Amino acid sequence: MTKRSASIENGGKVATSGHKVSQNGTLQDGDDKKVGLGKKVTLLRGISIIIGTIIGAGIFISPKGILKHSGSVGMSLIVWIACGVLSLFGALSYAELGTCIKKSGGHYTYILEAFGPQMAFVRLWADLIAIRPAALAVISLAFGQYILEPLFMPCSVPPLAVKLATAISITSVMYLNSMSVTWTARIQIFLTFSKLLAIGIIIVPGMYQLFKGETKNFENAFDLSKVQLSGMPLAFYSGMYAYAGWFYLNFVIEEVDNPERNVPLAICISMAIVTCCYVLTNVAYYTVMSAEALLASEAVAVTFAEKLLGKFSIAVPVFVALSCYGSMNGGTFALSRMFYVASREGHLPEVLSMIHVHRNTPMAAVFILYPMTMLQLFVGDIYSLLNFMSFLRWLFIGVVVLGLLYLRYTKPDLPRPFKVPLFIPVVFCLTCFFMVFLSLYSDPVNTGIGFAISLTGIPAYYIFIHFKHRPKWLQKALDSFNRSLQIILLVVPAEK
Repeated sequence: MTKRSASIENGGKVATSGHKVSQNGTLQDGDDKKVGLGKKVTLLRGISIIIGTIIGAGIFISPKGILKHSGSVGMSLIVWIACGVLSLFGALSYAELGTCIKKSGGHYTYILEAFGPQMAFVRLWADLIAIRPAALAVISLAFGQYILEPLFMPCSVPPLAVKLATAISITSVMYLNSMSVTWTARIQIFLTFSKLLAIGIIIVPGMYQLFKGETKNFENAFDLSKVQLSGMPLAFYSGMYAYAGWFYLNFVIEEVDNPERNVPLAICISMAIVTCCYVLTNVAYYTVMSAEALLASEAVAVTFAEKLLGKFSIAVPVFVALSCYGSMNGGTFALSRMFYVASREGHLPEVLSMIHVHRNTPMAAVFILYPMTMLQLFVGDIYSLLNFMSFLRWLFIGVVVLGLLYLRYTKPDLPRPFKVPLFIPVVFCLTCFFMVFLSLYSDPVNTGIGFAISLTGIPAYYIFIHFKHRPKWLQKALDSFNRSLQIILLVVPAEK
């Protein structure tokens, strides 16, 4: 064994040569530099995390779900605005939680604080075994499809090539997040500006067409003859899904510099930018395409570019791919902190709450989703799984905001540097539970399957968490596995 890789065990903790073990069993560099997660998320980086994870492939590919269910051009734009406002309500509610509960972990942490460990573990379990791997695999598949599209035009991209490109992209995102927090944040900023540039390439020509008088597609924009009230909830469901991702900054609260100021500010700035971009992008689409043409298009941004930008349209798939990569990167960065905190709380193996001795990244927590994501990518029915789980997202987000109201009642003296008016969490909470009810009503079979999958977290909680007296052979095996991973990954408990 080389000097660099030589290691010693100290009370179950692992230290590498060139470091020293402190009295509490943690590890420090020889120059007393702490091993841990620093406060490296500035205001700009916080904005890039939120925008970069909200804006994925949807706004470029298929905003037709809202148009289809709202019934008219004017109503579809109103739905886009209303969903932006509702998402802002949710984000502001999370800002209050993030500034009074200064722990990373997002949904998991807030449910844990308000309703206890069992419900928090059920949420964590559903995330770990199904929701997050499937969501990451889907956005990665979109990246693989669109990054290869210019190379295979005018032919279709072979499915195997898409999956190989997808696997490479997932691996690269995991590697980046495990190597450096600073570079992960810098690349996220670059990808966020790339997304905004791509949206600008759509908005600017679209606005030019509008000012030239291309308004025929806006005539009778509020014609209510095709509007059906039964379709409006589905339109809002699609819209809220397009805005999903505003909560990711709360997953990394402990790494945010001056969170009392930067968390609410980043949320407000990000939601304003995203809402304006979404609405103006849809207006731009309608300057070139009629409602019928938009509904017939499989990739709206590509159709728009072909009609207005000529040969430059070949760049659109590349921008879509960069947008997907930004969502993958931001989501992985945030979610790894949830698993890191869950491990710290004793709900996941201890090694997941350890930090790389040189990189200061939670390497084990970053890679925890990798096996399940790859498995689902190559053998799983990802889109069915997402259908099972879509309602769980809103159920647990609604539970989190309900927890905010509950904490106001049970802990009125809890310091709240940022406090939202009561009607904001109430309106948003009711919206979430309405969407859950809509899922149960419109698709009871798939919703029921998703609910059943999440309920498997209850026996898992009692088997792995609640019952402390495990067989000695099992505990010994777990301890050995934990120590082996520490040595392989060069991770140690973080300094407090």
